[in-house]
Amino acid sequence: MKFYCIGGEDAVRGFRLAGVAGRAVAGAEEAAAALDEASASPDCGVIIMTRAAAGLVREKVEEIKLERARPLIVEI
Repeated sequence: MKFYCIGGEDAVRGFRLAGVAGRAVAGAEEAAAALDEASASPDCGVIIMTRAAAGLVREKVEEIKLERARPLIVEI
């Protein structure tokens, strides 16, 4: 099970230092694409999202949280 970080440049860079893959996003389209990519990966168990990034795609985040057992989405 792997972790994946979606958020601003600083958050993603910090998690990369800890060995967590991630993608920096600046807008709603980038956040949606990153979330789709991470949630489609069979080995991704936890997606760590900054509150700002999750806010850009709130409906998609809530849909994944309510309808799927994996991945777990954690907002920081």
